[in-house]
Amino acid sequence: MSKEKLVLASKSAARRAMLENAGVAFEVRVAGVDEDAIKARSGDLDAAALAVRLAEAKALAVSRDDEAAWVLGSDQTLAFDGGLISKAKTLEGARARLKSMRGKTHHLHSGAALAVKGQVVWSGVDTVQMRMRDFSDAFLDAYLAAEGEVLLTCVGSYRLEGLGSQLFEAVDGDYFTVLGLPLWPVLAELRRAGVLAA
Repeated sequence: MSKEKLVLASKSAARRAMLENAGVAFEVRVAGVDEDAIKARSGDLDAAALAVRLAEAKALAVSRDDEAAWVLGSDQTLAFDGGLISKAKTLEGARARLKSMRGKTHHLHSGAALAVKGQVVWSGVDTVQMRMRDFSDAFLDAYLAAEGEVLLTCVGSYRLEGLGSQLFEAVDGDYFTVLGLPLWPVLAELRRAGVLAA
């Protein structure tokens, strides 16, 4: 095992679980960056590039406070109908969002960045195409009641690892990317950097 320290700059339970399940030792420190401000000054970027910029901002924010650690930042964006979708603020907002996406396709972009000594040394992004089925209003109501406010922490108002899997008819891409981290490229970079054993 490596003596290098890894810090995950994210409060996402799904990202923590992915790393834990992969046997990666790490600490968690929430970056606390102003995502809305970053989005506001990133109008020139497409959704995939924005996911990387947000991941880099998180990695740098924590790395500047702990130069001895390797810091992994990650973020996810959702592109739908020519625009960028943000997390719903209320369950009613989540209902409206899911109704607008049913029967249609959207794209999830999971960006990741690794920083050390206040510098980004690697970043990448992976994209998944998600096709929702044409679910009924009754199913949607039951889904929202079962999942509750945890959906407000998810960019698409769904968790594929739970009941949200029933919202979809097809997913084209990597499951880990849907959960919020392009795990295979991240693990490869951690090995290359010596944070994980090769």
